[in-house]
Amino acid sequence: MSRFLGLGMTHYPLLAGTDEHMAGLLRWTLQDPDIPEREKDPASWPASMRAEWGADQGRSAAAGHRAHLLDGLARCRAALDEFAPDVVVVWGDDQYENFREEVVPPFCVLAYDDLEVPAFEVMNERGSPNAWGLPDDFRITLRGDSAIARRLADGLINDGVDMAYSYRKRDGAHFPHAILNTQLFLDYDHAGARFAYRLLPITVNCYGEHAIARKGGLARFADISSEELDPSGPSPARCVEVGRAIARHFAGNDERVAFIASSSWSHAFLTDALWHIRPDTAADRRLYQLMVEGRFDDLAVVSGRDVVAAGQHEMLNWFCLFGAVQELGLQRRWSTMVTTDVFNSNKPFGIFS
Repeated sequence: MSRFLGLGMTHYPLLAGTDEHMAGLLRWTLQDPDIPEREKDPASWPASMRAEWGADQGRSAAAGHRAHLLDGLARCRAALDEFAPDVVVVWGDDQYENFREEVVPPFCVLAYDDLEVPAFEVMNERGSPNAWGLPDDFRITLRGDSAIARRLADGLINDGVDMAYSYRKRDGAHFPHAILNTQLFLDYDHAGARFAYRLLPITVNCYGEHAIARKGGLARFADISSEELDPSGPSPARCVEVGRAIARHFAGNDERVAFIASSSWSHAFLTDALWHIRPDTAADRRLYQLMVEGRFDDLAVVSGRDVVAAGQHEMLNWFCLFGAVQELGLQRRWSTMVTTDVFNSNKPFGIFS
């Protein structure tokens, strides 16, 4: 049996909220006065989007979207439990959370031990009750292993990867929700409270030129017109290289390691060309087909500019996974992509072993 498992999943924040709020980002976007009225008119939308939006602005369709996501997450959790890893490496973006103006590393190993964190800070800020009906201040413990993380950072540096590392999260900062929601969603029935696996988080500067400019999140078009872009994030090719180096490090050790890419792909609120109204589904389907066909060399030459243009910023986490999968010779065992026009992002899932 292989010592390695690869998983891809979403950390879609609104899955932690209620159906009433799941289409809230689109409702907020449609209030932007600088989006042309013809673009905001449902009559101009694709038929699939009009059907999903329905007569109640997506509220009825939310339950079906949630069910598809929970099915993908259950498959990933079953594979994780069958594999029984010693450590779970998670690539996730930091959206103006732990890293802000002081420093924005392209990649960073979070060398933390156990850490208790609030589970619902993002949902609380967005005014949505959590899906479990738990208190707003509910907390969960993320299990870590700083020793394994330190060895990884040292091994990468000695393998030619100038890897940043962190021993302590920034005071007063959110813990990156890409990592937090990985545990929350893989233990969905218990809101992350009974997840026993040790996490080794690696943050990726997926937001790049928008990391500080848009504070890792939403922006009105009036603000975008005058924004001062930040330096680019790492290229897809570099993410592949780093993923391969991380896989090499663990291939030389004894741990059973699961690798997880935690993100959706194209996000409506990042897709300027579509007025932040829907994700770039065509772009996602092109890259998803390359993944299904195992054409990782073709994926590695996708340009960072194309990723940003399609609102696929967070997909850089998956490029790290592609590198590990290729380095270790893992094969795709199952995958699916849950598409949507209304719920902000297309959400692939994958299992590689």
